[in-house]
Amino acid sequence: MKAFAVFDKKQDCVLFVRDADIVTAALRDALAGASPEERPGLERALAAVAATAEATEEQVRARWVRTRLADAGFTGDIASIAALKALRRAEPGLSLLAAVQLQKVAVVHPE
Repeated sequence: MKAFAVFDKKQDCVLFVRDADIVTAALRDALAGASPEERPGLERALAAVAATAEATEEQVRARWVRTRLADAGFTGDIASIAALKALRRAEPGLSLLAAVQLQKVAVVHPE
């Protein structure tokens, strides 16, 4: 999953691009030609991608927020002002409105 934002001004939205279908197709192709030794690992990978692909858009956004906060070293309460500040530091192009909306989604959809 990738998130895109234009960073020349503050953004009120973040566009998420899911590429699970491409990864799934590549894994299925690899599985079709796999040796018996490779099959179990590829089957587990395919199951993991399928489980990720089933996530709702809000779940994807919530996971992205938690990942960005973790990457920034934030370990506190996601609902806090400190988390909001950490998210905006991690993604400087986010407007306050976008950061608050993403934070709310992350609170509603805990991992």
